Amino acid sequence: MAIRLYDTLTRSIKPLVPRDPDLPYRMYCCGPTVYAPAHIGNFRTFLIQDILRRALETDGLSVRHARNITDVEDKTIRESQIEGIALSEFTARWKKKFHDDCAALNILPPHDEPSAVAHIPLQIAMIEKLIARRHAYTTPDGSVYFDISSYPAYGKLSHLDISQLRTQTAAPAATPTDVDEYERENLADFALWKSRKSADGPNYWQSPWGEGRPGWHIECTAMSTHYLGETFDLHGGGEDLCFPHHENEIAQAECSCSQKGFAAHWFHSRHLMVDGKKMSKSLNNFHTLDTLLQHGAPAMAIRYALICGHYRSRLNFTLKSLEDAQTALARLERATARLLSLCGLTETDFAPPNVSEKNTAWGIFQGAWDALTDDLNVPAALGKIYAALPVSTAPDRSLNQARSDLSGLGKILYTLGITLFSAKNTDTPPAQIPPDIAALAEQRWHAKQTRDFAAADLLRRQLSSLGWKIVDNKENYALEKL
Repeated sequence: MAIRLYDTLTRSIKPLVPRDPDLPYRMYCCGPTVYAPAHIGNFRTFLIQDILRRALETDGLSVRHARNITDVEDKTIRESQIEGIALSEFTARWKKKFHDDCAALNILPPHDEPSAVAHIPLQIAMIEKLIARRHAYTTPDGSVYFDISSYPAYGKLSHLDISQLRTQTAAPAATPTDVDEYERENLADFALWKSRKSADGPNYWQSPWGEGRPGWHIECTAMSTHYLGETFDLHGGGEDLCFPHHENEIAQAECSCSQKGFAAHWFHSRHLMVDGKKMSKSLNNFHTLDTLLQHGAPAMAIRYALICGHYRSRLNFTLKSLEDAQTALARLERATARLLSLCGLTETDFAPPNVSEKNTAWGIFQGAWDALTDDLNVPAALGKIYAALPVSTAPDRSLNQARSDLSGLGKILYTLGITLFSAKNTDTPPAQIPPDIAALAEQRWHAKQTRDFAAADLLRRQLSSLGWKIVDNKENYALEKL
């Protein structure tokens, strides 16, 4: 069965199948604006997109993933001017920082990563088409705007009631705006080309309408259709991009291209909250990857904490959730070490699977994979993994069963992008605990979590007779040699 995912446009869960069976599954994801380090809210979106790509590949699909770099936009120009350096030098620094952070979080690089500056001729050509088809107009200062009244379907993605918005006096329709980003209440003709202003400094390009630069929205439409085709399979981003950015992308694409439809599926993830509030520097709850690493958290624990909620629900991030992620990873490493031992392997043998091997058995972790195929339900998948771990490491598990379980565990962890044994989360390495003791401890923990307290007490006494003390805390346990 194909992976099923919620589609913002139709408000329904649909199977993900290639629009053209002779082509890879083509997905476009809006990338970063490189003017500062990306924050963990940005990375939550990129991590969710990474899991989707991994799931598609694990399901046997060939994927072509494109993600843009926004290196010309209001903020990049403003900040480079403040620093007094060339735009290219300024954005190159933040682009490298973004790539370094992605690598630390184990985010796969896209197959195509076009930059806006490198594709300005492409954007000019699309603007010319929109003018020729009477969907855009020029102004005396040399700017070009998209006329939203020329496209009756405007608002279909974000399900805006255009008739109501047109009656608003605070933000009436057909009022041109040259800002790259604006609020949902502002229904405006948006800039496709922005005429040169003194504040732009040397950051301008030649066009048929004079010196200037492209607007923010045109870049993604021009580059996505260039790399993936006029119609492709999936377009993704954070919920904040649904309007106006993605709404404007659809309008540009369907009014400039010969085919209609643009992206077949629209994939949006909800915002990240921090300590129950919107992340803000003024509230002192603004986190980047570096600020969390300075707290001593491994990058893999940060990834775990950012993916553990469902993408269609807001996730509340706290430093406590980061500690919980480290605890969960430690438990996962202990159980995996036991499973490796049952198969006669060590930690160094636990390598990423070959996802092209479609016949790999899932073993007891089939339920975790099923959860991921059902609207990318990561929290349910994690729950299925932890429920299966005590069974997979039970003493009566056969070698063939253990190998099947290990294969399934490796593949599901690859899909989640979780790498084990990269940074120790416990003081006692799993290898120092005998496999039979580790198995008993996992059984005892499972019994306690299922409220089978009689079995839990029996297993605790058995561990004690074998010379091991088990110490519980709220989220996990530790083993100590008596």
